[in-house]
Amino acid sequence: MFEKLFRKKSISKILQDAAKGYGDHENTLHKTLGVRDLTAFGIAAIIGAGIFSTIGKASADGGPAVIFLFIFTAVACSFAAFAYAEFASMVPVSGSAYTYSYVAFGELIAWIIGWSLIMEYSIGNITVAISWSDYFTGLLSTIKIPFLGINGIHVPDWMTMDYLSAYNGHKHAEALLAAGKSLSALDPATALANNAWLTAPQIGGFHLVADIPALGIIILITWLIYRGMKESRNASNAMVVVKLAVILLVLAVGIFYVDTKNWDPFAPNGVSGILKGVSAVFFAYIGFDAISTTAEECKNPQRDLPRGMMWAIIICTLLYVAIALVLTGIVKSDTLAVGDPLAFVFDQIDLKLMSGIIAVSAVFAMASVLLVFQMGQPRIWMSMSRDGLLPKSFSKIHPKYKTPSFATIVVGFVVAVPSLFMNLTIVTDLCSIGTLFAFVLVCAGVLVLQNRPDVQRGKFKIPYINSKFIVPIAFIAAIAFAFTQYGKETKAFFFNSPKTIQTVTFVTSLNGDELKIVKEEIVKHAAPQIINEDKVDAESYLSALPADRYEQFISASKVPAEKKYESGWGLFKHKIPMWIFLIICVVINYYCITKNLSLIPVLGLISCLYMMCELGISNWIGFGIWLVVGLVVYFAYGYRHSKLAQAEV
Repeated sequence: MFEKLFRKKSISKILQDAAKGYGDHENTLHKTLGVRDLTAFGIAAIIGAGIFSTIGKASADGGPAVIFLFIFTAVACSFAAFAYAEFASMVPVSGSAYTYSYVAFGELIAWIIGWSLIMEYSIGNITVAISWSDYFTGLLSTIKIPFLGINGIHVPDWMTMDYLSAYNGHKHAEALLAAGKSLSALDPATALANNAWLTAPQIGGFHLVADIPALGIIILITWLIYRGMKESRNASNAMVVVKLAVILLVLAVGIFYVDTKNWDPFAPNGVSGILKGVSAVFFAYIGFDAISTTAEECKNPQRDLPRGMMWAIIICTLLYVAIALVLTGIVKSDTLAVGDPLAFVFDQIDLKLMSGIIAVSAVFAMASVLLVFQMGQPRIWMSMSRDGLLPKSFSKIHPKYKTPSFATIVVGFVVAVPSLFMNLTIVTDLCSIGTLFAFVLVCAGVLVLQNRPDVQRGKFKIPYINSKFIVPIAFIAAIAFAFTQYGKETKAFFFNSPKTIQTVTFVTSLNGDELKIVKEEIVKHAAPQIINEDKVDAESYLSALPADRYEQFISASKVPAEKKYESGWGLFKHKIPMWIFLIICVVINYYCITKNLSLIPVLGLISCLYMMCELGISNWIGFGIWLVVGLVVYFAYGYRHSKLAQAEV
């Protein structure tokens, strides 16, 4: 049975099947895409939430030096893109990392990757749909038509948010209000969620909270993709032109308002501040690999797919770096932790027209990301169906539109329904970890195939550089740097030293008696303007303390230690992903020395695995549960219906 789980597909067989149209259906996909179209799809996927939203929080944490994080992430994605490009050149068919893993590792790993890609495309699209809804409702609120008496179109809060966010926001607001914060002092996100919960209609005590605009955009995009690749390509190209024009306008106007004094200090929060935004910045690059799912619709996939991927990453990185420098040059970086940083910056310099233009373009930008992701998932399912791992319906090609019609409709439902109810943070992290896992296995797949003589090579091959000495030396240097420059933090990691709980978590975890104790302690040590504990806003006061004074306050507080510090298993479990990373790094070093592995895919594997480990243990648990569900589906259907299994009978 073990051998059957890892049965592999040969490249020659895959290419023969592709040339025959796979034999199960009379219709094949239209070959309409060139390098320009593929590059545009890549830009459409990458330039979205990253440049219009997450760049703000990342800039606030890292300062102007966040450009190094964008460059680091781009380099990591480029390493993975090299691996994708080599596979795409070898196996120019739809399926992306799923098909590549079938060749390199066998059926079980291919299934796991295919199941993981559902997290990237389908769950990723839930993220994008929710973000699009936020931008769209924000844009509607700015519409003013005086002669019609319209002063903004305001959609009720309970129709613009998922149930979980509203519930959690309400509970968080209650805890902060109990800690002394006034309703008007709640942060905007918490206030919005709290209001959505309180104003939502109820049926039998159940609050009806759902993101209706997210549902609408999913239906529209699904219809467009169902109609055909040509229509999708034209819509994508048009949206790319719009958002590139706006970004270039932002740069052209913004550069005249840059004050280089705002770039000092360049890295106000040091390396830790820069790396704090690693997951958000990586999410900004997710999507370049969606290009590989269109292989069968390319005119010359072996030549054009690698070029399209590389051009997309290069162009988007240059734009990200330029925008980050302009934003942090116009205003101080610590003011950029907002949801719409581009519009915010131009509001600060009183260019309202630019803010409006940016708001409109953000809606187009998010829709184009949605289109590319929504286009990728049906083609993954189509490939899995052709191999027998999913029912035949998923590989059905529409006779008129030449698209995987049934799979496209199913993806529409899979994305639309959860987008009504799911939490943005949860789906963002799940999307990132699923994507990084796919990147890691694609890089590993190139390494597995590098010395196999029976592998038919494509027109593109990763330049070979022997990693035998480079990687081990770099690994030793990194450990030495950690112990010399960050000795305290490194020792705390290895010895699992107790860690002070962050302010908001500390305050909201206290019961009534503990909160009373903390308020009394604050009154004793507070500034003169705080008269009595009834007027104390514990969260605001503690958040304003410098790190060393907060540590002193927590240390002296009489509340139980478990409320003040993370320690033992509660602390160690968060370090498990990093321990996995370190152990795998040791294994990789061994194989670099003994097998002379190629440097670029090794660097891709290590850098993507590192970002994967930065996502935290809760995301790994969620990902693990997702994989277990996938294995149940595989053994219930795919294992028995696999084309390779039937061929063995």
